Amino acid sequence: MPMLRPASIFLTKLITGANAVWAGCDPKCEKLRIYFANHGSHLDFATLWAALPSAARERTRPVAARDYWGRTALTRGVACGIFNSLLIAREAISRTENPISQMADALRAGQSLIIFPEGTRCMDGNITDFKPGLYHLANKVPEAELIPVYLQNLNRILPKGHLLPIPLISTVVFGAPLRLEEGEKKPDFLRRTREAVLNLMPHAHGGSLKPG
Repeated sequence: MPMLRPASIFLTKLITGANAVWAGCDPKCEKLRIYFANHGSHLDFATLWAALPSAARERTRPVAARDYWGRTALTRGVACGIFNSLLIAREAISRTENPISQMADALRAGQSLIIFPEGTRCMDGNITDFKPGLYHLANKVPEAELIPVYLQNLNRILPKGHLLPIPLISTVVFGAPLRLEEGEKKPDFLRRTREAVLNLMPHAHGGSLKPG
């Protein structure tokens, strides 16, 4: 299915009209990265992944829930075959089935990741509190840059329960890199990273930065 990637990228951009804005973030940087974004639609990981420059896209894997994207051969083929997703378990977590360890192993192998710290979709456009996974991952792989990303309008383009997208324009805003600070407590870190995504919202509504 890798041969379907160019068509999938074109189709994703056509459906979402996604425009990438790089706000204090170098799109051509080759550093190891964790892109973390708000989550409102099944289009989210495909849109963010498609918005990356081709070189970054090739070394970046969206993290997706195995119970949803791994439930059939078709969904597995789309998630893994086309988008090279890393499927993780959300339930029955064990020492051998630990999503944080899976993601840390992928990062240590040189693969950047796309994650959604809210843990589930929020369809009303709000950004809910972040789950602790981002903190634990940043703690395990401190060399990775943390890139906040704001996804605009995707919850409206493909609302829950809809099979056909609604024609609207979206924006993908990439913010300045962050890191877990020495001695930073988990609640403070999760609050700061959520605010970093919220602070990108003005750039999706006629901000002055040039699109990437």
